Amino acid sequence: MKPVRNGVIAWSDHAEPEQVPTEWVLHHLVNTLDYARVRDYRGWDLYDGESSRILQALPIDNTWVNLAFQQSVRRAPINIRPLLAVEQRRNFMGVALFAIANLRAYEHTHQERFIDDAQELVDWLIENQSTGYSGFCGGHKHPLQGLEYRNMPNVPGIVGTTYAVQALLMAADHLGNHYRDVALTSADFVFDDLRYTEHPDGARINYKPLDTGEYYTLNANALGARLLLNLYDVAGEERLREAATNILDYVAAQQTKTGGWMYRDPPETSHLSMDNFHNGFIVESLLRYQEITGSNRYTSTLDEALSFYRGLFTDDGAPRYDEANEYPYDIHSSAQGAVVFSMLGDEFAERIIRWAVVNLSNGKGEFYHEKHRFYTKRITLMRWCQAWMAHGMSRYLTSATE
Repeated sequence: MKPVRNGVIAWSDHAEPEQVPTEWVLHHLVNTLDYARVRDYRGWDLYDGESSRILQALPIDNTWVNLAFQQSVRRAPINIRPLLAVEQRRNFMGVALFAIANLRAYEHTHQERFIDDAQELVDWLIENQSTGYSGFCGGHKHPLQGLEYRNMPNVPGIVGTTYAVQALLMAADHLGNHYRDVALTSADFVFDDLRYTEHPDGARINYKPLDTGEYYTLNANALGARLLLNLYDVAGEERLREAATNILDYVAAQQTKTGGWMYRDPPETSHLSMDNFHNGFIVESLLRYQEITGSNRYTSTLDEALSFYRGLFTDDGAPRYDEANEYPYDIHSSAQGAVVFSMLGDEFAERIIRWAVVNLSNGKGEFYHEKHRFYTKRITLMRWCQAWMAHGMSRYLTSATE
């Protein structure tokens, strides 16, 4: 008889997942949520160097100094955030992902602790949404220095907002329609603040309200379309489906001959090319379109995209960085891969999760940032590592038990 912890069979951390895959994944999901829960879902983030109290104490405000702190914590092979007194806080997107994972854990276990945490987290999203915009939206709680401008705390973006809307819509099914009512206002954020604009290939939106329109982020457009699709799914408002279709038409038109997508249009405006998890966002959004509308509009696009996307993983489930580089293996790519292949009902999702647990975690719910060719960056980031893997594993459980 195996021991039971919190109502979950406590499989050995070294147990083979082939024995009972869903219970093995649930075990690691609970551990991952436990890690975040005891820390009140607070932690470090990928680009949070400007949260350094040392930087804040300096008598200057300089772009290059800000970038030095920001990039130092991002690129250091060890965690130097404690040395720089970087504050730990909740992240808007991270809270959304944790809310989703807790709701799915509740659906799988019916344990009240998960629904209680989910309610506290979605309430926090509403209380901490960005203000001064047309509808519900949110962004990072720390500044983010760029070469073109400095993104201040609470400037909203479509990526974090998309996951927050998903969390609110899921919460509405368990906790009341007022969460749905808040989520529905986010359509105005997309149309007005992100400047939904027609294009010869369809339509497109900005990533953030600050964007000038000199370039467009393709995965962000896909996620914006997914947000509108999720709203259409509950409201049935035709303009939401039409706008989502127009945006996905634009994204589909930017697909390369190899089946993947560059980060931006035009491509030369970003140092990123066809990296793993951003392509996963686009594939997920196209799959969601099929789920909601039942349309085969993007069948050929998806066929090519899935072939390309599968090539971004090794046969044992390790996530390649992009189309040209194998390393570093990033935990965010593992999590997004688990989401996409779970949506497809492909057992490869389990292989991706298994690889991540073995290679990028301590086996007890604490996940690490990335694995390089000769070393592993054993830094645990609350959103980038914990929230994303909780999301990926919970999505696998949902698909495996449907």
